[in-house]
Amino acid sequence: MNGEVSMPPTFVSGIPIYVQIADSIRDQILRGALRDGDQLTSTTEYSAMYRINPATVGKAFAILVDEGLVEKRRGIGMFVAEGAHASLVEAGLTTYVDDTLYPAVEAGLALGLDIGSIADHVRAYTAKTRTKEDS
Repeated sequence: MNGEVSMPPTFVSGIPIYVQIADSIRDQILRGALRDGDQLTSTTEYSAMYRINPATVGKAFAILVDEGLVEKRRGIGMFVAEGAHASLVEAGLTTYVDDTLYPAVEAGLALGLDIGSIADHVRAYTAKTRTKEDS
């Protein structure tokens, strides 16, 4: 197995576990922890690790297969599909500006920040994040 699972030790109530598993795998693909061609943790390993029904894990995998992000190789396991990262980036960029960036900027402006100050906060955050990644 090439990628390591980075799931939280507990699941959030109110959100189906299979959705949380699928979201975690999408996030790992997007962030590069899982790359095209990497094998996913098996259904059996997931279910044993988190003490959940294997059908729950299977449902998460089925969603990812339907989205074209994961492919099943009969008798071998589940693998990240070619182009999965690019697909997630494209989908994310489509909604990021309207759903995330604009509301964040509007909230900052409503709090009395000017555009220059908001940009300074973004640059400071980016520098801090890069420093953490480099250590």
